[in-house]
Amino acid sequence: MSKIPTKEEMQKALEIRHGRDLQEKFSRAAVAVCGLGGLGSNIAVSLARAGIGKLILIDFDKVDITNLHRQQYKARQVGMQKTGALAENLLEIAPYLELETHAVRITEENFQPLLQEADVICEAFDNPEAKAMLANGVLETMPDKYLVAASGMAGLSSANSIQTRRVARRFYLCGDGESDISREKTLFSTRVMACAAHQAHMVLRILAGELDA
Repeated sequence: MSKIPTKEEMQKALEIRHGRDLQEKFSRAAVAVCGLGGLGSNIAVSLARAGIGKLILIDFDKVDITNLHRQQYKARQVGMQKTGALAENLLEIAPYLELETHAVRITEENFQPLLQEADVICEAFDNPEAKAMLANGVLETMPDKYLVAASGMAGLSSANSIQTRRVARRFYLCGDGESDISREKTLFSTRVMACAAHQAHMVLRILAGELDA
């Protein structure tokens, strides 16, 4: 019979891997993931595995069968709200993770109260207008927040072209900066996951005080 490790056992295992001081920073942090598709669901899984203390998950959409090839959902979850489905999966990985879920569309009117508790905000939308709205809103009205966004991960080009750039003091952009789904026609899980890993890794670096891209 398998058993779930205690909270203390899991914390100790993370401290052995990351060091106590760094793990305490991760455990105290709150990170918002805006959009829970291929980018956001993979970002959330990576951060949960790293021992982030709290994740704020935001998405209005439901799991569709076409999501399964690149997003962190299961076939039995088709039709579920993405917030609930991902929360379920994350708690299987990190049962003591604190989760806050919002099954809503982020707008100019609601992004501030939704994101006010986050230390770092991850933009993981697939809509250019939504990306611009969130980036402009956070950078203009929430100057104490770090924003890690994405641009360019479509197609089968080399994953080595995906990079992280520091665009401004508290703004980072991950991706190749060029590929677009309308031109490349499709998204592959491998390149999407590579970009998501860049975003999640930048979050960890920010929390560790390593602010260079």
